[in-house]
Amino acid sequence: MRRSIGLGALAALIVVAGLSWLLMTRQPVTATSVPSPLLGHPAPNISGTTLDGHHFSLRADRGNVVVINFWASWCQPCRDEAPNISSFAWSERGHHVRVIGVVFNDTVGDATAFARYYGSLYPSLVDPGGTFAFAYGVTSPPTTFVINANGIVAATLIGPASQAQLANAVRKVAA
Repeated sequence: MRRSIGLGALAALIVVAGLSWLLMTRQPVTATSVPSPLLGHPAPNISGTTLDGHHFSLRADRGNVVVINFWASWCQPCRDEAPNISSFAWSERGHHVRVIGVVFNDTVGDATAFARYYGSLYPSLVDPGGTFAFAYGVTSPPTTFVINANGIVAATLIGPASQAQLANAVRKVAA
């Protein structure tokens, strides 16, 4: 009996040590570039009122690379990503790159508090009824699309995007 308890404890210790090693050595979760039916096609137009009350229209931004990021205040990966998106938006200002957020399945109050807390340096559109998410085929946040200066979808990232991933996607599109 004592021997079986000792073996059980040893097995549990090995499992805990293995899981600890796995967690310590895994790479941080970042966005994955994925194929999308929209790639190479005109981006669906999105237009409406931003959280701060201004009007945005994707068509009006032709000539700029536009990064569209679908996010929600209840989404932990979106919280992880928020500083990266804001920093990227700040670093690209004045370089013909526009970042726009789209609030995914969230309340205006929670989304506004989220944007304020994370110091959002880009506007975010309210998506009434999920029409923008539907047009882009978004099923969960964070999902990011890079639209070239001609209005064509050039890249899609699913998951929390890093500044480097965003910069790389924009560099490829702008080239």
